[in-house]
Amino acid sequence: MSTSAAATTDLSEKQRRILEYLRGEADAKTYFKSRLIGQDLDMTAKEVGTNMTAIAAGDFEVDVEKWGYSSSTTWKVTT
Repeated sequence: MSTSAAATTDLSEKQRRILEYLRGEADAKTYFKSRLIGQDLDMTAKEVGTNMTAIAAGDFEVDVEKWGYSSSTTWKVTT
């Protein structure tokens, strides 16, 4: 099992859902608002923000950085 695959198993269900969403969307865009991710995944912006910190701290195929706070936290996601 690769390090990334092993780390993914340590994530909660919500964190895995967010990570899969980011993996699928990161090629098309770079900036994501917690509010909009939440709408797409049926979560609140607060749930997304709380769970994004674990993804940002982990070693996955995407790099996540907290970017801005206007009307919802914005995350910069790169592959």
